[in-house]
Amino acid sequence: MCGIVGIVSKKNVVEKIYSSLTRLEYRGYDSAGIAVVAGGIDRRRVEGKLSNLHAELKKKPLKGTVGIGHTRWATHGLPVTKNAHPHSTKRVSVVHNGIIENFSELRHELERKGYKFTSQTDTEVIPILITYYLDEGEKPFKAFQKTLGRLEGAFAIGAIFADDPKLLMAARKGSPLAIGYGKDEMYLASDAIALAPLSQKISYLEDDDYAKISINSCEIFDKSGKKVERIVKNSGISGGAVEKGHFKHFMLKEIHEQPTTIAETLTAYYDPVHHKINLPKAKFDITKTRRINIVACGTSYYSGMIGKYWIEQLAGIPVEVDIASEFRYRKPVFERGGLTLLISQSGETADTLAALKHAKENKQHIVSIVNVQQSSIARESDIIIPTLAGPEIGVASTKAFSAQLTCFAVLAIALAKNPPGLLQQLVDTPSIIAEVLHNDCYEEIADILAKAQSVIYIGRGTSYPIALEGALKLKEISYIHAEGIGAGELKHGPIALIDKKVPVVVIAPGDEYFTKTASNVREVAARGGKVILISDKKGCKDLKDVTYRAIEMPNVPSFITPLVYSVPEQLLAYYTALAKGADIDQPRNLAKSVTVE
Repeated sequence: MCGIVGIVSKKNVVEKIYSSLTRLEYRGYDSAGIAVVAGGIDRRRVEGKLSNLHAELKKKPLKGTVGIGHTRWATHGLPVTKNAHPHSTKRVSVVHNGIIENFSELRHELERKGYKFTSQTDTEVIPILITYYLDEGEKPFKAFQKTLGRLEGAFAIGAIFADDPKLLMAARKGSPLAIGYGKDEMYLASDAIALAPLSQKISYLEDDDYAKISINSCEIFDKSGKKVERIVKNSGISGGAVEKGHFKHFMLKEIHEQPTTIAETLTAYYDPVHHKINLPKAKFDITKTRRINIVACGTSYYSGMIGKYWIEQLAGIPVEVDIASEFRYRKPVFERGGLTLLISQSGETADTLAALKHAKENKQHIVSIVNVQQSSIARESDIIIPTLAGPEIGVASTKAFSAQLTCFAVLAIALAKNPPGLLQQLVDTPSIIAEVLHNDCYEEIADILAKAQSVIYIGRGTSYPIALEGALKLKEISYIHAEGIGAGELKHGPIALIDKKVPVVVIAPGDEYFTKTASNVREVAARGGKVILISDKKGCKDLKDVTYRAIEMPNVPSFITPLVYSVPEQLLAYYTALAKGADIDQPRNLAKSVTVE
């Protein structure tokens, strides 16, 4: 979602704040701004891309030794300059991620006291409420503290004060916030990636923490006002991790990183000496679990669907999979001592975090598959199964998805008490995907998809969630309507959509479902649909007469087909978006980490 950066230093901070904001572009945003203390509060705000802010800063330079910056993803109010952050009064300037749920009540109260509002946002109540307390005679620290006590909702906040040009204040409730430690310089950011070239020493605020940051120190307080210590860790994120290298886009780079991602994730759990999976230790025996609820959003939800197939087929444990935003509302029936497994790339997904808390209230064991081990979801979990994907910058998830599938594969094997043969299949997967990456047919097929108004993806078994994921990737970055359908469901309505203008991407590995999927392919072809077949050599040969284009895949065991067959879908989506001239790494309206419900 939105991105926050703050720096307090002995030197001008504007260039570093701007540079840090560029490393948060991947989160998605529609406006940006920077404010500093320079005699008073001075700020620059623009709608649109950071390049617009760069141009504004060249035209009207800023200079100050304490400052805050923000990239905004609109929740309240249009994505226009007056709604862009930072929001300021003459005495204070604030950046904010999240939603202030009682902003309307606070706004009316402050307007009755004579304070004027200029934006449509919920955020503006924060600097105006702080200003009210300052006008009442409070010092900046106390005014900030009192304001926090009035706010309801989820937030991460950074604030600077005209009355104290060496002070940076921060607060966190629900939305992530990291503190960076430097020499004669301190940092604040919503994501450690923003600070990668500036500091490797990072601490994370916990819920209801607030912090007083100066040039050489950071004092952290809990909700009661008691001073607390938070562990300072090495982030392990290099500045190079957020660079594209020789690739045109981050998404393409991350697609090509998947063999390494899978190998590194597998290595974390695979004991090659004893040929078994070792899961992280816990206070309960996960192999005795009788029922699992998997909860996630978007791409992570589809990885959970595949996890359900694997766990039920290998371990015989019943599994339900829920979209996180719906999980609480269906009022699930929890089994005593049951297990809820949450999946989130960022570990901060608001709907998934809310589902976690609901499960915890119902005495469930909590397991999470996350890419950020210091995240909110990870900290609330009994067991963390980390995906070792490293930073993923492209909004459309690729290598994080592969890493999640790898974690599900090792979990299923462990729950099934390490059945023979499957581990070797996983070990072989990276080299198989490397082969798939170098197929030269993707751009030609993408040119066909780029001309379509609608595309259908079909599959059976674990290929059904892969079809759903393929459709999601295409619509996310190319803006073409796409729909994933269980191949057997075509006859129950969706086949009415088929005509010669509708390409149908078929996920058809040579598994036990191939014969039935082949029948569906012929039904599509009989109605003029353009069949784009993703199958092995035998499958491509058997369906050659009804196939418009084919992507020939290696012959692989059915267990690893989700990992292998997701790659051509990603490349088709990438090259289709490229052909359409779309903004691949930052697709419109989307955010990388969704931290509001």
